[in-house]
Amino acid sequence: MALTLYHHPHSRSAGIRVMLEELGVDYEAKLVDLQAGEQRRPEFLALNPLGKLPTLVDGDTVVTEQVAVYLHLADRFPEAGLAPAIGDPERGSYLRWLVYYASCFEPAVVDRSLKRGPAEPSVSPYRDFDSMLGAIEAQIERGPWVLGERFSAADVLWGTALNWTTQFGLVPETPVIKDYIQRTQARPAFQRAKELDAALLAAA
Repeated sequence: MALTLYHHPHSRSAGIRVMLEELGVDYEAKLVDLQAGEQRRPEFLALNPLGKLPTLVDGDTVVTEQVAVYLHLADRFPEAGLAPAIGDPERGSYLRWLVYYASCFEPAVVDRSLKRGPAEPSVSPYRDFDSMLGAIEAQIERGPWVLGERFSAADVLWGTALNWTTQFGLVPETPVIKDYIQRTQARPAFQRAKELDAALLAAA
């Protein structure tokens, strides 16, 4: 089945391109011009009614929501070893830290970027920003990867997310976070994705 990633390098789909490069599978990246509003065109909204990236088409299956795309691809291509299999003792931790990104990290970063404080701890999805960041920082400090010695799709997600949020000053670049970003960015798949994205934008 053909894989098509609807993509813009300056969006959350950037990590999905890295993921596809890590998997080493054939895919097509279709540039969605966000400045021109292509994400709001009827043909794209038919795929993703929210008009968001990433949007992945895998044969007859459409997968949206960033974490769902990571989960889908890692399980779709198990031979790449980017996801602990069901029954593997590391599967729970793997799922935990992927979902933590969407359920805690993103809400906290959005609130911080808008200069909004968190809700009361009893109803906040992430408690407070420092607690949220401290949890993932403690996990990656054990290193070298989220699951320790095992590199996984969780590292593609967190390596990408921490890279862009520190660049924009949304997350402090602590020594632990800086070292983790450097480890992920040094991987060949991250480098290939950057080169491909530069070419994609140059040809637009």
